[in-house]
Amino acid sequence: MEISIRAFASYREAIGSPRLVVDVPDGTTAAGVWQDLARRFPRLERLPQPMAFAVNDAYVDAGTPLQPRDELVLLPPVSGGAHTALTAGPIDVTALLDRVRHPDAGAIVLFLGTVRDHNYGRRVEFLEYEAYQTLALQEMTRVAAEAERRWPVLGIGMEHRLGHLHVGEVSVAIAVASAHRREAFEAGRFAIDTLKQTVPIWKKEVWDEGEAWIGSEPR
Repeated sequence: MEISIRAFASYREAIGSPRLVVDVPDGTTAAGVWQDLARRFPRLERLPQPMAFAVNDAYVDAGTPLQPRDELVLLPPVSGGAHTALTAGPIDVTALLDRVRHPDAGAIVLFLGTVRDHNYGRRVEFLEYEAYQTLALQEMTRVAAEAERRWPVLGIGMEHRLGHLHVGEVSVAIAVASAHRREAFEAGRFAIDTLKQTVPIWKKEVWDEGEAWIGSEPR
């Protein structure tokens, strides 16, 4: 069957083209295509394996079988040392900024989400965060990779708190370095907006007269 392949960054250079069309046996997986390409292109074989695969603009597991005319996207590890973490303690913002600094960066954008003292007219006492940690870290890494695919990111770091947080504490921090401020702002906004929508982290809000998991309140 015939499929198309799209490659970025170091993979594109190793293959010598951003796109190519190949014939593979029916039922070939994403990982199987990678192994075949690594044999065909010696420079590719020397590079780290993909941090993720996508088929037709959707992330897939390495063992996903491909269908005729699918587009398989090879996503190399994020450049600039992408950093993602979940932590039970306070987020070290200075350390996060240091992780994304780059000599070519003309801008570093930092977003901090903090616990406010009210929501929907209720006075908030504290928040509790819970995560499916394995999948949350995987998805945060994928968000970072997608940000680099869309913008010329030189470094990106994302950290989220878990557990008990008081008013005023930092719940999430995202830092993005880029050559220019526009790209850094756009990538940072994409990262926080997507994190809030797709990463499996849940927030319980506790106030004077009760508590509720945000998004899961009884109807």
